[in-house]
Amino acid sequence: MPQTARADARRGRSAARKDEVIQIRASAETKAILNRAASLRGQKLSEFMLDSARRQAEETLLDQRTFFLDARAHEKLLALLDNPVMPTKELRARMNRKPPWIG
Repeated sequence: MPQTARADARRGRSAARKDEVIQIRASAETKAILNRAASLRGQKLSEFMLDSARRQAEETLLDQRTFFLDARAHEKLLALLDNPVMPTKELRARMNRKPPWIG
């Protein structure tokens, strides 16, 4: 099984027909970065760009997801928003510590 087919299977995507065309212009520098990243993943540039764009789109849509609460849960949520819990000493320490990805 080709690498991209295995990757699609892992992500639960089917091999649906791809009839739509998306065109995009980019600087040479941006294209070089995208090509390098795609090759590191063993993908063609178009596959890498489409996967990356789809993940970003899904994340954006999930961030805007609407949720519904019954009246009781809604009142509880409003009360929590109106009277937030004060952060603990441990939480303050965690929020003030330097992230591990910053040298």
